[in-house]
Amino acid sequence: MSPRQHPTRPRLTELRLGRLDAGYAGDLGPGERAEGLTFDGVDLTDRGLAGVAFVECALDGATLDGADLTGASFVETRIERLGAPSLRAPRSRFRDVELVASRIGSGELYDGTWDGVVVRGCKLGFVNLRAAELTDVLFADCVIEELDLGRAKATRVAFEGCTVDALDVTAAELRHVDLRGARLGRVAGIAGLRGAVVSGFQAAELAEVMAEHLGIAVRD
Repeated sequence: MSPRQHPTRPRLTELRLGRLDAGYAGDLGPGERAEGLTFDGVDLTDRGLAGVAFVECALDGATLDGADLTGASFVETRIERLGAPSLRAPRSRFRDVELVASRIGSGELYDGTWDGVVVRGCKLGFVNLRAAELTDVLFADCVIEELDLGRAKATRVAFEGCTVDALDVTAAELRHVDLRGARLGRVAGIAGLRGAVVSGFQAAELAEVMAEHLGIAVRD
């Protein structure tokens, strides 16, 4: 990206859910499809839900700790107050999803696809998005301990009012990724930041790591 270009914002569509019927834990199972349902306070701890699909659904106060969501799909779905010390959802798909006011300890989300996703007001521990494809994603007002984007492909991703203690972008492919709204801690794989936008202050903080990557010795 030319330094004179402005970063392209995520292209997001407001999520509007119509009338939803009550959904229950018994409605869900491996490969099952839930459509037009609201799951309030549902406890899915340690459930086998590989390949499950949520379409035009709402999950409020759900517990997914230890559930197997491998290959699951979340489409036009709002997730609020999710509790998951351990979230296992590799190779899952999120399209037009809002994740709000949730707490996730360890999120295994590698090899997944995120398209049109808003993550707002969440406290996240380790978020493993290695080799995932992210398009039009916004992180807002989030505290993230560790975000792994190694080998990920990210386009039009932005951070607003976030803290990211550790960011790994090893071998990542970034396009229009705006990091200026994130307070960054440790960054690994500095070459993977190519295609990202950072502030002048962030660039100064990263100068030592950049110099080390380029083999530049800095001496007083």
